[in-house]
Amino acid sequence: MMRIRLVMFGRTHRPEFRSLIDAYVERIAQYAGVEVTELRETSSVAFRKVKFAAGTTIVLLDASGKQFNSAQFAKWLGGLRDRGVRELVFLCGDAEGFTEELRKAATQSISFSTLTMSHELARVVVAEQIYRAFTILAGHPYAK
Repeated sequence: MMRIRLVMFGRTHRPEFRSLIDAYVERIAQYAGVEVTELRETSSVAFRKVKFAAGTTIVLLDASGKQFNSAQFAKWLGGLRDRGVRELVFLCGDAEGFTEELRKAATQSISFSTLTMSHELARVVVAEQIYRAFTILAGHPYAK
């Protein structure tokens, strides 16, 4: 079973965002193992404290990354799952963005919008889109 990790730099302070993230994480758990890690510091040092299995796919969420619509993202996620990727990590930055070292650690970079949004709202969007992708792959009506 694929394991998805959301590694978030900085804390999610607003309770309404925390509640939404938790709700989507609970829903994702029906389809894959899922874990959320919040790092207080936005630094390469903090990132090095997080351990990853060999062969982990690390995805940087960045405005300049590759864009997908929801169906394309689902196909991409399903392809990783079907190829046997065991761990998929999404790096969610804070308002300061990412260091060059973190950018180099990423396997790839994706963007969920060309719009600028708060890092807390972006966390909700990534959780919702991961859940939506799994529902698309399962043919669940949520995606419609």
